[in-house]
Amino acid sequence: MDIDIRDQIRQFLLKDVIRNQKIKLGNADSLIKGGLMDSFSLTQVGLFLESTYGMSVPDSDLTVENMDTIEQIAQYVEANRN
Repeated sequence: MDIDIRDQIRQFLLKDVIRNQKIKLGNADSLIKGGLMDSFSLTQVGLFLESTYGMSVPDSDLTVENMDTIEQIAQYVEANRN
């Protein structure tokens, strides 16, 4: 069975964006409002989603409404990947 999308996203965020793999990051924890990510980080997330899931992520979708939690990011992937 494939690794869960949420776990893949969490691993990427902790390793490449937040750069602290010791943080306990829940699916509903706020990334942007919680100060763990900024607007530059959203670009990294978009590129990760495109390369990992073979999907296109327009800049207009890189918003707090779509990308503030692991759950929101996973739901976005599930709704938009081919």
